[in-house]
Amino acid sequence: MTHVSERSGAGSSPTGAGGDRQPWTAGSGRAGRKRSVSYADAGVSIDAGDRAVELLKSKVKSTRRPEVMGDLGGFAGLFRLDTQKYKNPILASSTDGVGTKLVIAQQMDIHDTVGIDLVAMVVDDLVACGAEPLFLLDYIATGEVVPDKVAEIGAGIADGCRYAGCALLGGETAEHPGVLRPDEYDISATGVGVVEESEILSSERVEVGDVVIAMRSSGLHSNGYSLVRHVLLGAGRMRLDVVIDDFGRQRTLGEELLTPTKIYAQDCLKLIAEAEVRALAHVTGGGIPGNLVRILPEHVDAVVNRSTWKPQPVFDLVQSKGRIEDPEMEATFNMGVGMFAIVSAEDADRALATLTGRGVDAWQAGEIIEGSGNVQMVGQHTRG
Repeated sequence: MTHVSERSGAGSSPTGAGGDRQPWTAGSGRAGRKRSVSYADAGVSIDAGDRAVELLKSKVKSTRRPEVMGDLGGFAGLFRLDTQKYKNPILASSTDGVGTKLVIAQQMDIHDTVGIDLVAMVVDDLVACGAEPLFLLDYIATGEVVPDKVAEIGAGIADGCRYAGCALLGGETAEHPGVLRPDEYDISATGVGVVEESEILSSERVEVGDVVIAMRSSGLHSNGYSLVRHVLLGAGRMRLDVVIDDFGRQRTLGEELLTPTKIYAQDCLKLIAEAEVRALAHVTGGGIPGNLVRILPEHVDAVVNRSTWKPQPVFDLVQSKGRIEDPEMEATFNMGVGMFAIVSAEDADRALATLTGRGVDAWQAGEIIEGSGNVQMVGQHTRG
């Protein structure tokens, strides 16, 4: 991983006798007033970035795949694509961030989980087209590079890559004092995957009579946190350290909000290998209707029955505290489903058995019928 830092206009001026601030001018010819200005004077520490990279090396190496060439520190990451495995390999790419969930992490000073969220948002978009995630590149921008904190963030990213089976090929850590506060940071990543051209999943494969299978989310995942923060921490005046009985296990609000996003990539790849999967929908911003509609051809509808599952308590908390209407909740949050698979009716049982065998909580949530490319949400969630 590389470290490049940038800062403008926040240096310190030298002081003279008695503490008076003395102007410094280049080439003044006065030895007493000359001062060599360093990058550190502008608030940027290259050494801190280097230390952060050193702390991350072992974690990054744990994500290594056989196709990775070279080691950390180069100008670019190298990955040898095994073209013998494919007749017509198609590369897929995706880029994303974590959004304002990072604000919760910064308030709680917990930084080793948001990296998992980041990987999930990228790789589960890749697998939605049937692609195997190959490698990921990350970007961390912060007001001040604190090596241990950057290492925690990077460790989470590396953990996510291991769960997804992809290599953390490289990345960038940028120090932006004057733009971000010392304790602020933002993260993003880009991933690359590969899929055989004839096996690309798309709406063209979906047929009337197919079955809609839902895979349970781990919670809010990484969408809707601006609304969550507004209704719970703003108007609701709740504290992150308050224990919520409905969450169980003496779990605080902050711990629940930082629950890492479920990574489905390897589960979905196994499902594709074992059953006739027509399409996959990763449920992110836009909720269930807004994402499931993206994989429907114009001549069918997807019918999703809410009564087949119960959303986690955090969704009830957000809705009740914010007095949020059902349509707004479903347009913003995943409501307990992080991924949908549309499979042939003949392979529905096999698909469910495959997912269950991998520890994924999955169930038949609906079906594909004749229609006009819409998602029909029917029934009501069980409560209590």
